[in-house]
Amino acid sequence: MGLERKQINNKILIIGIDGMDPRATQHYLKEGKMPNVQKLLERGAANKDLEMIGGHPTGTPPMWTTLATGCYANVHGITDFTLQSDKGPEYTCYGFDSRRCRAEQLWNVFAENGMKTLVWHWPGSSWPPSSDSPNLHVVDGTEPIGVNLGTAIVKQQFFAVADKTITELTYKKPGEAVGVAPCVIHDLKVEDDGGDAAKAAMTGQDSLHVVLDNKEGTEGYSQAHNCDYSLSPIKEAKEWADAPAEALEFTILASGGLLRRPALVLKNAAGVYDTVKVYTSKKNTEPLVILTKGKMIHNIFDVDYRDEQKVDTIKSMSLLEIADDGSYVRLFVSAALDIHDNSVWHPKHLYDEVVENVGYPEDAPMLVPQVGKGEDLYTCMLPLWDRYSDWQADALHYLISHEKYDVIFSHNHNIDAQMHVIARNIKHRSYSQYPTEVAIDFMEKIYQQTDNYVGRFLHYLDEGWTIFLVSDHALVCPEYERPQICEGSGVHAGGIMRDLGFTVMVKDENGNDTHEIDWSKTKAINSRNNNIYLNLKSKYDHGIIEPEDQYEVEEEIMTALYGVKHPISGKRVIGLALRNKDAVILGYGGDQCGDIIVWTAEGYNDDHFDAITTTYGLNYTSLQPILIAAGVGIKKGELTKRIIRQVDFAPTLAIIGGVRMPAQCEGAPIYQILDREV
Repeated sequence: MGLERKQINNKILIIGIDGMDPRATQHYLKEGKMPNVQKLLERGAANKDLEMIGGHPTGTPPMWTTLATGCYANVHGITDFTLQSDKGPEYTCYGFDSRRCRAEQLWNVFAENGMKTLVWHWPGSSWPPSSDSPNLHVVDGTEPIGVNLGTAIVKQQFFAVADKTITELTYKKPGEAVGVAPCVIHDLKVEDDGGDAAKAAMTGQDSLHVVLDNKEGTEGYSQAHNCDYSLSPIKEAKEWADAPAEALEFTILASGGLLRRPALVLKNAAGVYDTVKVYTSKKNTEPLVILTKGKMIHNIFDVDYRDEQKVDTIKSMSLLEIADDGSYVRLFVSAALDIHDNSVWHPKHLYDEVVENVGYPEDAPMLVPQVGKGEDLYTCMLPLWDRYSDWQADALHYLISHEKYDVIFSHNHNIDAQMHVIARNIKHRSYSQYPTEVAIDFMEKIYQQTDNYVGRFLHYLDEGWTIFLVSDHALVCPEYERPQICEGSGVHAGGIMRDLGFTVMVKDENGNDTHEIDWSKTKAINSRNNNIYLNLKSKYDHGIIEPEDQYEVEEEIMTALYGVKHPISGKRVIGLALRNKDAVILGYGGDQCGDIIVWTAEGYNDDHFDAITTTYGLNYTSLQPILIAAGVGIKKGELTKRIIRQVDFAPTLAIIGGVRMPAQCEGAPIYQILDREV
């Protein structure tokens, strides 16, 4: 298929930043804290507020799919991290599989028109590759956080604490009691479809997840630890092959407690304990790593256990605290990644090229700091995301240079992942783990980190490229606590729907609710973000609502929802409730959504997903996605008053690249930012 219009440029780079907020960006630009984004803006064009009107729901997989296809979720069908299963309204299934997308992705159009295209960790309908064109290369896309993190994590991050007062070596797993973390998907398995690596997909069984309390679900993630702990006594060093005088020893229980890594605590010349050396065995004279306080060490090669099998891994470690007398030590150990996992790279040789010339993919965490230890944000999370962002920028530069791509769709999750940890703490809550001023300062650090990342690519403007800086959504800090209605990982059976009597649970012998739904008495449930499903006789074996009563039951539920008041403000907590057929006005609805779609009112929101795109929050936060374009074909210094919608992104790319619109595209090119008639 030949090009159908005159091409403006054959060098296009999309810098995707998950969660990047135009409102926050404007604030930091005014303060002079994002100089690289300022340069991009001065050399290019955007809406006057740097924003797009996003689609719905305001979440990662739906909106990256919208950016790739130019159509809304009710058309492309990707409506959440999980999709509704045919097994029933309470069952969900994996939502990242590109084969579930019902719309054509723009990268396929580029590739099939002869433009060599790289899709790099785009978490919306990119894996498995959906075109057989040899021009299409795809790296991951199976989960949002980082390259390889859905398949290669062998063991999760943990803290190692050693103290002279500890009497027993133990490994504790508080992280196992925490609910499902937002955005985190791991332990995925690759299924090779007919021996064709290009069609390998991530698959899993349909899941049933019913929660009665927010702490059991995604919201619990922001209110508790998500790290395990290795606890060890500190003793006099004995029976070492090479331990200096007055050295102390402790043990790190690694790999979920299955491996022991002995460690020495050592004095400096002034007699102060300031160094930890970690070994694989006391018999070894060469340490696995040497740690000093405040420095994150990367590229530590070790082995860990997965399913009782040893796996070669890479990890990072940091010495967070050490007492001058050696009586106390606290370490951070990142997730361990399988260094041989190339399962989500197509073609496979890309993995070998990047590893040989740039390095192995590393952990990019969603780390909940220890309570009262807000400095862990700065000593653990930020350095790892600095490292990951540098690795990704290096990898993209190498591949652009050596593979000679024409188009690159890239995604970095650094803002979203870190903002999920701090967003609600921007206002003090009863469960806040660190002061509000720490959260506000750390948010600024995240945006400065992003500015540095964007700066790595600005030289491409001088080399004739067209660059788009874009996000899927942003994140808000709400004024109040969100109502207990939505649960991203499954069914929220313990909140508003139960309180209003629409969801009824089976009771135990003491009359307490179990996690089993009593379908004989249940009119409707919330399943996944935003969706309420009626228990219809026409759809489900356990249905109790007659088809002719559906309208009235929907009216009953929506009226009740609008009547729910917040206990502090006294105002409604539901911003909008629509029938499925009416949700089309917001690009939502269809057979992958509930019978009723519900959004929380501004000020009563989760970080994102459960509110409409125009929602604002505290500290310059919003839910709107950003768009800035610069380079060949784009006006310089142009701030248009045109309302730009998220579906307008893909057709604008198509105009620049001189290809046809994706088949289901609903948007229109942003003519106002182009420097020529097309």
